[in-house]
Amino acid sequence: MTNKYCRGDIDILLSAEDIHKRVAEIGSQISKDYQGRDVLLVTVLNGSFIFCADLVRNIDLDCKVDFMSVSSYLGTQTQGKVKVVSGIKEDIIGKDVIIIEDIVDKGFTLDFLIREISLKKPKSIKTCVFLDKKCAREKEVIVNYSCFEIGNDFVVGYGLDCDGFFRTLPYVGKIKESV
Repeated sequence: MTNKYCRGDIDILLSAEDIHKRVAEIGSQISKDYQGRDVLLVTVLNGSFIFCADLVRNIDLDCKVDFMSVSSYLGTQTQGKVKVVSGIKEDIIGKDVIIIEDIVDKGFTLDFLIREISLKKPKSIKTCVFLDKKCAREKEVIVNYSCFEIGNDFVVGYGLDCDGFFRTLPYVGKIKESV
């Protein structure tokens, strides 16, 4: 499959510099909040892998990282139904869990993740999202750490994709409406 868009079709919303500065701030805050605790970062694949990699390099704690993969999107539209593709492998009973998510919009995926992880009896669950689309929220969820709030645009870059493309961009942008 080839990409019908090119990098020139993208307007930059968040620069690489702004992203790295904000991710460092969030990492520092998590380090302070969780000092001396047994922390497990649960990273939601695929979109969160770049955010997680940068975030953990800014967290000054001995913590573990695990991954889970869920599916709710087809192209640019969320389908509302969430399914686990690959689950957590770590034992999380009694651990402080932080869910690392790339973007929260309607809230269905994050709500599902919180409920799913709660069943495994962690000590606590908090959420850390790279992008928060509060204006699109249909399901109320608590976002404990948020890098940026954005409008209801479909965005790509810094791990976020359009049919698998644009994840590797060092910035976040939206595809121009004229394309």
